[in-house]
Amino acid sequence: MKKTIFSLILSMGIVLFSFGQAPLSPQNNPVDYSLVKNESSKMKWFVLQDTMKIEIGTIQTDVQKKGNELIVISTIDLNRSPVKWVDSTIVKTDRFKPVYHSSYNQQRDMALHFKEEITGYYLDKMNNKKVMISEKADQSYFDSNFYPQLIRWLPLKEGYSGIISIFDYNPVAKIGVITATITQVKDSTLLSHGLPKETWIVTTTDDISDNEVVSTYYIEKSSRKVLKQEIDIKGKKMLMELID
Repeated sequence: MKKTIFSLILSMGIVLFSFGQAPLSPQNNPVDYSLVKNESSKMKWFVLQDTMKIEIGTIQTDVQKKGNELIVISTIDLNRSPVKWVDSTIVKTDRFKPVYHSSYNQQRDMALHFKEEITGYYLDKMNNKKVMISEKADQSYFDSNFYPQLIRWLPLKEGYSGIISIFDYNPVAKIGVITATITQVKDSTLLSHGLPKETWIVTTTDDISDNEVVSTYYIEKSSRKVLKQEIDIKGKKMLMELID
């Protein structure tokens, strides 16, 4: 009986500890910085319909360290669009504290400067409406555009999970500090370009989509490059695959 009670208390303690863990943030950052390197990668972007795999564009991502800053630039080139979608993110190299984020596409332009106050603008091109941004946050956070990069450099292992504190600005969804969640990490092997790659399969979701969109990253263990990404949106599926 005592053993049963002890086991119950122990298991409850583990559950409480799991739920009581502080979210990952620049102030609580377990990243392995030796994994962070200058790199470029390009992925093909597909939409899956039944048995069909339809290519809709490419995504070029460049990561570069300059002084005490890390710069991430993503360029999305859609097949049926004459305009490229460009996202730029700048963070401090030591703790990944956000510095700057901009995003430009056909629907809207946005720029954020992260200091004690978060300032910038949001231009809705469809309605020709511009909003000046002035926000404050009472807790440490990463830029929402940066967390897909962040997860590659975490101390991933089988069964790893965690909550990530992020700031997002979206007038039609959410504004402020919200969370992204790593729900599962599995050890696997993925066939990439005809070669088997030891891989971490990392499943995530976030408050941006009310946790209705599930992103699954297939991350090579040695290089920490994303070999493949799957996005599940209410029964629909998109796929990104590494070209080089």
